[in-house]
Amino acid sequence: MDFRLSEEQEALRESVRDFAREVVAPAIAEHYEQHTFPYEIVRQMGKMGLFGLPFPEEHGGMGGDYFALCLALEELARVDSSVAITLEAAVSLGAMPIYRFGTDEQQARWLPKLLSGEALAGFGLTEPGTGSDAGGTQTRAVLDGDEWVINGSKAFITNSGTDITSLVTVTAVTGTKPDGSKELSSIIVPSGTPGFTVAPAYSKVGWTASDTHELTFDDCRVPAANLLGQRGRGFAQFLRTLDEGRIAIAALAVGLAQGCVDESIKYAKERHAFGQPIGNYQAIQFKIADMELKAHTARLAYYDAAARMLAGEPFKRQAAIAKLHASTIAVDNAREATQIHGGYGFMNEYPVARFWRDAKILEIGEGTSEVQRMVIARDLGI
Repeated sequence: MDFRLSEEQEALRESVRDFAREVVAPAIAEHYEQHTFPYEIVRQMGKMGLFGLPFPEEHGGMGGDYFALCLALEELARVDSSVAITLEAAVSLGAMPIYRFGTDEQQARWLPKLLSGEALAGFGLTEPGTGSDAGGTQTRAVLDGDEWVINGSKAFITNSGTDITSLVTVTAVTGTKPDGSKELSSIIVPSGTPGFTVAPAYSKVGWTASDTHELTFDDCRVPAANLLGQRGRGFAQFLRTLDEGRIAIAALAVGLAQGCVDESIKYAKERHAFGQPIGNYQAIQFKIADMELKAHTARLAYYDAAARMLAGEPFKRQAAIAKLHASTIAVDNAREATQIHGGYGFMNEYPVARFWRDAKILEIGEGTSEVQRMVIARDLGI
């Protein structure tokens, strides 16, 4: 098995790396501190084709694959995770469900602008009282003539309240199955629909330049044709969406972990103590060596999961392993990078302070570490 990248993949990685360093890095600190959404960066990402990376050209995409998206996410997250999660959520949670499960009409209406980055979409799964128990969905949708009437709320929804958000795909209980369990379906709710309210943005510890809101639906009516995929297949749809998304989050986490290595090497060469650079001391050298070890092994884990997915092989366990391991080592590397920087690591002028604040959510979002362990154990038959 060869994990070396092709020339085309290397070219993509280098172009995104240059963009992250030359465009994102100089601008993101101000957005981060002011909690503002980086519209100008998103526009440039759209012009680069990043939002269309894993989609076919007939839909307005770039004709790449999911691994290409992961490479882009890793390079963006080496500099900033707010920008990276904006892209990840826009593609894997926003556009991908419409591409995977949408009708020709739905795809024609929504995908062109989503894949060009002119518009964003959210994925309304999590609710205030359910969290990891996605099967406990309380939001309901009742078919009234040729309209769905939606009532309920969603929490922590990324890309749901920007000026360019065009829709949110919402999971809702649409009936009861013969065995008495909930029938869950996915429904597209366009932004601005009466009864659809976007709450003020959350005040977050990290990812402060990304967009996250609570959503409420109060007798919100949308056409029956806004049903995404088959009625009652919502649970299966979001499981597929999350399995893929975990590979993307793993790539993002690896990027953050590698960014911690980058910044620590730079600081260790510049900072002098007791008459020499601190990088001359084994205490620092060993910390950075361990950080590189963790980033490297986590990268191999998401490469493997992505390869299995693209080959059409089962990948649920590998995606969970990649997400669990990468998020864990991202937190570890952020902590160590902050320690290496000493007091300066606690100052927001240094990127590692941002990395430290951003890392923890990786162990929670798109399936907590505990959920990943459950997925792995169940796939092992225990």
